[in-house]
Amino acid sequence: MKKIISVLMVAVCLMMAAPAQAQLHFGVKGGLNLSKVSFSKSDLKGDNKTGWFIGPMAEFTLPIIGIGADVAALYSQTELAAKGYSTDAKLKTIEIPVNLKWSFGLGSMLGAYIAAGPQFDFNIGNKIWTRELSLKKSTTSFNVGAGLKLIRHLQLGVNYNFALSKTGTYEYYTEGGSGDGHHSVNIKNNTWQVSLAYLF
Repeated sequence: MKKIISVLMVAVCLMMAAPAQAQLHFGVKGGLNLSKVSFSKSDLKGDNKTGWFIGPMAEFTLPIIGIGADVAALYSQTELAAKGYSTDAKLKTIEIPVNLKWSFGLGSMLGAYIAAGPQFDFNIGNKIWTRELSLKKSTTSFNVGAGLKLIRHLQLGVNYNFALSKTGTYEYYTEGGSGDGHHSVNIKNNTWQVSLAYLF
C-alpha cells in the first residue's frame, strides 16, 4: 500500500511540476499539398492536384511525458479538378490546424511524433467560379500525421487531412437517357501534406 501511495505521490508531483517545465516554441511551417476532390455522385471522379502552404506555427510540449499541442495559421493554395471536366478553380484558404501531439526521443538529436486534431479552413479566394461551381466560405476537416524532429529545430512531417464538411457544390445539366435533368453534387477536398517546419 505504501508503494502505491508513493507512486501516486510521485505522479502528482510530476503533473504539478510539468507546467513549470512546459516548452513553448514558435516557428514557420511550409510544404506541399496533394489534393483530390471526392464527389457525392459516382459518375464524377476527382483528379490529383498539387499546391503549397506556408505560415507561422506554435508548439507547446510537456517534456516529461512528451504530450503537447501545436497550432498554425497557414495560407494554402491548391486546385480543384474533376476528370473529364476542364476547370481552373483554385482553392485559396487560411488553414488553422489544432493538433494534439505526442513526441518521443530516438536520441539526443533525433525524435519523432504523431499528431491528430481538427482543422478550420476559411476560403479567402473566389466563392463562385462558374455557374456550375460554388465554394463554401468555411469548412472543417481533420488531421492525422506523423513526423521526425531533427537537431531540435527542424520538423519533417507527413499529414492526411480529410474533409468533415463539404468544400462546395458542383451543379450541371445532362440531356437524354434516364439521367436527364439538373444534378447537384457535393464536393469534399481531401489532402496529403508534406511539411517542413523550423522552430526557434
